[in-house]
Amino acid sequence: MNTTLNIKKINASIREFSQSLGFEDVGFSRADRLHDLEKPLEKWLKNYCGKDMRYMEKNFELRLDPRKLFEGTRTVISLSFPYFQEDEVRLHGFKIAKYAYGKDYHEEIKKKLRKIEDFMRLHISSDISIRSFVDSAPIMEREWAKRSGLGWIGKNSLMLTKRKGSYFFLAEILVDVDLSEAVSLAKDYCGDCNRCIEACPTEAIVAPYVVDSQKCISYLTIELKEASQADKEISRDKWLFGCDICQEVCPINGKPIITEEAWQKPLPGFEAFNALNIEDLDQEKFDILFSKSPIKRPKFEGFLRNYHLLKP
Repeated sequence: MNTTLNIKKINASIREFSQSLGFEDVGFSRADRLHDLEKPLEKWLKNYCGKDMRYMEKNFELRLDPRKLFEGTRTVISLSFPYFQEDEVRLHGFKIAKYAYGKDYHEEIKKKLRKIEDFMRLHISSDISIRSFVDSAPIMEREWAKRSGLGWIGKNSLMLTKRKGSYFFLAEILVDVDLSEAVSLAKDYCGDCNRCIEACPTEAIVAPYVVDSQKCISYLTIELKEASQADKEISRDKWLFGCDICQEVCPINGKPIITEEAWQKPLPGFEAFNALNIEDLDQEKFDILFSKSPIKRPKFEGFLRNYHLLKP
């Protein structure tokens, strides 16, 4: 392997190539154990992790140390991908989170990450070891994004950037080459603002920077399997899938980056669903309408539960 890499030059080329694929910001940080997050993570898992997200407890050490997730990792490359759209999509009058308007981002962004992997093998070495992830592995993605200089973690627990807001997907590339850079951490511009905390209808932001997933509308409409807990909570607002309230009220999101990606545009299945009598929706129709959409995540039973909880 080439051990005389010009890191500044190679990182600039990775940034340029990644941005040509639609990624907005790219940062490089040295892989290490996140010692300072051990106790906060333990506390959050114990007190604020919903029962249908208990899978997060299984990989505690992997979350704290990417070198245990992917042996040999020396650098974590963090990337952001915008998803904001000005138009609002509703399904039978109910709201869905903006990230779910288009095709499943896991699949679409993963395709782009594979192209970056190929680019790195071509420009660094054909035998480097690389793994890439987009919300699909036990990685503290917001923390690594912060450490690589992409932004700061806001009071709503989302990654924020001063000029670009928070409507971004985050992705990571783990590589066994040291490409880490000296990074100036972004300033926390939340200041005295508490709009996200005050606006949350279920009071899920229990303290600045701490979200109780058991109260979060996104958790209740996507992850939660049983209806009992969701009954009173999601009916407080009109969110059928996910929630954007804490982003909508955030002043940092005054001028978000608007996506130009065709795959993020509203899917044809949404229009077909709106023309359908909800009583005629069955498993087969649900699978056809939302086969390429993140909305398939709660499955037919969860989606139908959410709808009937919202219906007057």
